[in-house]
Amino acid sequence: MTIEFPSPTRPAAGAADVFAGYLAYFRETLLAKVSALPESERRTSRLPSGWTPVELVKHLRYVELRWIEWGFEGVPIDDPWGDRNVDRWYVAPEETFAELAEALRAQGAHTTELVVRTDLATVGQPGPRWDGAQPPTLERILFHLVQEYARHVGHLDVVVELAVGAVGE
Repeated sequence: MTIEFPSPTRPAAGAADVFAGYLAYFRETLLAKVSALPESERRTSRLPSGWTPVELVKHLRYVELRWIEWGFEGVPIDDPWGDRNVDRWYVAPEETFAELAEALRAQGAHTTELVVRTDLATVGQPGPRWDGAQPPTLERILFHLVQEYARHVGHLDVVVELAVGAVGE
């Protein structure tokens, strides 16, 4: 699936539409970049930090889970840090890229559904996600998610260029 860049000159129904558009664009861009890699490169790190492209996919799914469901909605989550093993991102050998991509898209669909039905000024539910701090508004959470995706898609650009030489958006 290819999603057109949500250009600032394209009309939008409001800020919620802008946030949902950017998140969808970054999600699909991330998945397209990882899809373009050979399977061996998806599970290989080319960086000193050691993360792999499939670990990044799983990480971003859990980022949305932690901020939206566990945080904003206050849903109890058994393992909100399920993208980690000790102190690093982790994907088990039996987890496939297709499964991870499906989980990311499902998480994204949940986020989008929440965004279209919730006022951006709504404050999140109190809970363990906030570690005693006041919960933020949905708008602040979405702004954080957009920057998280943008930063990580930029990281992935470097990895893809090193792996297969491809450059671009």
